[in-house]
Amino acid sequence: MKFIVSWSLPQASYNAASERFMKTGGLPPGGVTLLGRWHGMSGKGFAVAESADPKALYAWYAEWTEFIPIEVTPCLEDADAGAVLAGMKK
Repeated sequence: MKFIVSWSLPQASYNAASERFMKTGGLPPGGVTLLGRWHGMSGKGFAVAESADPKALYAWYAEWTEFIPIEVTPCLEDADAGAVLAGMKK
């Protein structure tokens, strides 16, 4: 399953979070595939990740909670969303 992982980087934790990111690369643990990550100039960003293991995804999330608020949202690609919508009774 794919997930949108979004965050905002508070100014108070900017230095510590940046230091950890530069040291570790912010890569997820085994069981989570990082499909892409984007950093906005506003301090907000998001990644798209894929995993069948919610514990591995949680481990990645938990590693960053001391620095940044994170939101993880399951998501569907267009074809899958379209199939759901097509199957809905009108």
